[in-house]
Amino acid sequence: MTTMLRIMSFVEPATSRELVLPVTPSQYFWRHPTKIEVASLDQIGEATLHGGFKMGDCTLDKVLLPAQAYPFMVPGGRAAPYEYLSQLEQWCDAGAKLQWIVSGTSVNVSVMLEEITQGEQDGTNDVYVSIAMRQWQRLETPVLSVSGGGADTARDAQTGAATAKTYTVQSGDCLWALAEKYYGDGAQYKKLAAANPAITNPNLIYPGQVLTIPPAENLPAAGQDSPSTALSDSLSWTGSGWSAA
Repeated sequence: MTTMLRIMSFVEPATSRELVLPVTPSQYFWRHPTKIEVASLDQIGEATLHGGFKMGDCTLDKVLLPAQAYPFMVPGGRAAPYEYLSQLEQWCDAGAKLQWIVSGTSVNVSVMLEEITQGEQDGTNDVYVSIAMRQWQRLETPVLSVSGGGADTARDAQTGAATAKTYTVQSGDCLWALAEKYYGDGAQYKKLAAANPAITNPNLIYPGQVLTIPPAENLPAAGQDSPSTALSDSLSWTGSGWSAA
């Protein structure tokens, strides 16, 4: 049995700097909450109401920053724990707006680092950190659309066949989720990126961008992967090390 490599990375869109964790944590749990309110109504009793959007959050526990090379490290990872720690702490101190990405999944979330906890535990000089992060979104005045949705459907005047739609990117959007919404398959996000040449990195889209959403049959071939995505797709774990998939 082989296991495909998961790569977990933080990207700072403002500088295009990417930090790939040298050892992918054994587990993660992203919390996707919503606000629920309970109202008491005369002669009716309690009513449960949707109270709006809440920010998600996650804490990665015991993330290994190795002081020596291990066979299970992500290829390209360095045995330099304090280099990784320094960058994480700088982002935390600066309140940097980041994208947290887990390759091969729908996790591509705008986050800020809330707390970094570090320590050593086994005398190897390896450093273990906990990374607490919380979702963020840009504070904007809501704009009401007369069409009632973020995507506008265009149809051929003669045949009535659906043609390309447009969609304005909102805070918290990612291409995987948009591909899942419009094509029923998040893995089509690479082709959706190829349909929008202005996207240079499929993992990074920005609020306010207007995307073209072609019909599924008109999606172009997927473009070239980002380096971390290409690496993730190309390797598998054999039990003793990473090898070409």
